[in-house]
Amino acid sequence: MGKEKSPFRLKAPFKPAGDQPKAIKKLLQNLKRGVKEQILLGVTGSGKTFSLANVIAKWGKPTLVMVHNKILAAQLYREFKELFPDNAVEYFVSYYDYYRPEAYIPEKDLYIEKDAAINDILEKYRHSATRSVLERRDVIVVASVSAIYGLGAPENYIKLRLQLHRGMVIGYRDLLKRLVEMGYQRNDYAIKRATFSVKGDAIEIVPSHSDEEVIRIEFWDDEIDRIRRLSLLNREVIEDDIEHIVIWPATHYLAPRPTVEEALREIEKDLVERVAWFRKQGREVEAQRLFQRTSHDIEMIRETGTCKGIENYSRYFDGRKPGEPPFTLLDYFPDDFLLIIDESHQTIPQIRAMYEGDRSRKLKLVEYGWRLPAALDNRPLKFEEFLQKLNRVIYVSATPGDWELKRVCEQNK
Repeated sequence: MGKEKSPFRLKAPFKPAGDQPKAIKKLLQNLKRGVKEQILLGVTGSGKTFSLANVIAKWGKPTLVMVHNKILAAQLYREFKELFPDNAVEYFVSYYDYYRPEAYIPEKDLYIEKDAAINDILEKYRHSATRSVLERRDVIVVASVSAIYGLGAPENYIKLRLQLHRGMVIGYRDLLKRLVEMGYQRNDYAIKRATFSVKGDAIEIVPSHSDEEVIRIEFWDDEIDRIRRLSLLNREVIEDDIEHIVIWPATHYLAPRPTVEEALREIEKDLVERVAWFRKQGREVEAQRLFQRTSHDIEMIRETGTCKGIENYSRYFDGRKPGEPPFTLLDYFPDDFLLIIDESHQTIPQIRAMYEGDRSRKLKLVEYGWRLPAALDNRPLKFEEFLQKLNRVIYVSATPGDWELKRVCEQNK
């Protein structure tokens, strides 16, 4: 725990009982000794979550809790929210209500276009999670295994945030331009998350992490005269005369304009090389298909900042080299974060299997000219890459798998 005082405040009407005090004490002792990985055993209903809450409260580090499905994640999120009402407890899962991935079946010459329905509420929770991780130390994020999927570079997410303070000189139109660059959309009629509207000499912003408040920026000429937080429901003032406020981007998949231009040059270069490769193989159909699709995507990105399937070009915008791991939620956490893997006997195998399943589908798209090879780098982490990002880990299970048992035993010899 170190000398710093824990920022967490655990609120519970009862104290640890039975074997819980012993387990909590042992886990904390191991954390202080520098033990990297350990296991918490316990049958269902034995109070493992409450024991972990005590460990989190006393250890005092940002914590990521990973589970193998959304339902369990929601349950744990609710429990931790009740135990830590004054701290930042966040929920991070896939934002799709429905998802059909892009695929190609060469045996039938059948291309299946990606189709998905994004849940705006879940996307709000994801933005709230990354915002809290970057701004606070008293944060607990409960996440599904979607935490190992590409999320966009945290460096770009931080770089594109908008910091406003009272008395700041910024052109009215310049602020509107910045909001558009951050992915916000103007909507003067239906106020919703990640939008802004113009009200006379004021700009009202509904931030990406909330659909309950409005940030009202009032101007006097080109100077910010007043900043207020209003309730989105009834426009009551939540906070008045704010000195400083941060507006975070509306999407995690953004990059500064110079980075975008550099990325487009790299995409065009790789496109020329790949088309030439197909033609050298005598595969004119694939060459023409790839040229048309990618050229269209380049034009859309240049004009609108995005395109359908833009995640397939994430490597270029992140500045990664071929084969390098994507940025994920894990990269948003500080180096000293604590990872708790619940139901580890199910969660670990799921993390291990994700990369191969994703790659086998995309190889067909690349092989037959539907995507550039860079699409292979829009992927979840390999299991070995996931392990390299870990700092302190607690595996939680009533029946831990052989892998966890062997790994913990080897590290604690």
